[in-house]
Amino acid sequence: MDGLKIATAQFENRSGDKTYNLSVIESLSRKAAAAGAQVIAFHECSVTGYTFARHLSREELTAIAEHIPDGESIQRLQQIATDNDIIILAGLFEKDAQDRLYKAYVCVDKNGLVATYRKLHPFINPHLLPGDAYCVFDIRGWKCGILICYDNNIVENVRATRLLGAEIIFMPHVTMCTPSTRPGAGFVDPQLWENREKDPTSLRLEFDGMKGRDWLMKWLPARAYDNGVYVVFSNPVGMDDDQLKNGCSMIIDPYGDAVAECRSFENSFVTATLYKEHLQKAGGHRYINARRPELYKDILGKAHTANQQVVWLNNDETRGR
Repeated sequence: MDGLKIATAQFENRSGDKTYNLSVIESLSRKAAAAGAQVIAFHECSVTGYTFARHLSREELTAIAEHIPDGESIQRLQQIATDNDIIILAGLFEKDAQDRLYKAYVCVDKNGLVATYRKLHPFINPHLLPGDAYCVFDIRGWKCGILICYDNNIVENVRATRLLGAEIIFMPHVTMCTPSTRPGAGFVDPQLWENREKDPTSLRLEFDGMKGRDWLMKWLPARAYDNGVYVVFSNPVGMDDDQLKNGCSMIIDPYGDAVAECRSFENSFVTATLYKEHLQKAGGHRYINARRPELYKDILGKAHTANQQVVWLNNDETRGR
């Protein structure tokens, strides 16, 4: 079987402006298709914007959320997929028939909705409900999964998605450049973004240091390596509401190597071709086969105490993600 060519994108979204954001998604999808990509992935809440939602009331969030698959944005994504013969993955806020609210990420092709996933650990807005299921689906003969942002920091989610058969895990984020208890974390001054043409070096140093990429590379490649899986990471670049984000959208192979990465400050994408033979050769494939679940199935399945359950809610970094 030939390889699968995937693009991962990054762009500066506008808060609540679906028309604009979809226009950028359309432009980048068209360019990626022209470059031979069969699939393109965008960041968490790429259709709606993300960080601004921390200020929204339930009524305001419900107004911007959409039904899936009948919402206008899903229909527009399908049209973009049809026009460019490319599979698109993008994120938005979802409301169900009872107006319950979720953080959703969808996969759409020319035939319609392929898959929907609801974030398991949402917290940008208290009115969002957590999803309760993993998601594994098929793209051109590849088994794919989705985990949104903080879902990937809980290692059990990545392993579970891999054990369900995922060979590629799409990991859309809005992350980095936010305060945390970890050393080196913090916001990046928006003035550096405004001055990026005159002084790109100062911005790049912040983006690539412990506020940004250096932190990401401590753990993201490990998710791919330990599980012997391809990782498609997408993240916005530029201002997301009042917070600056550093992009670094990348594709990581099952050996834990970043084989393609966006390094521009512009709206952009990169592509990589994925090959199934690497799934079998990677160390993670052997590790999964060597597991002895009888040793730890009762440990991993134990319920949290009340104190453990709320720890992540009190982390400053998670509030911005």
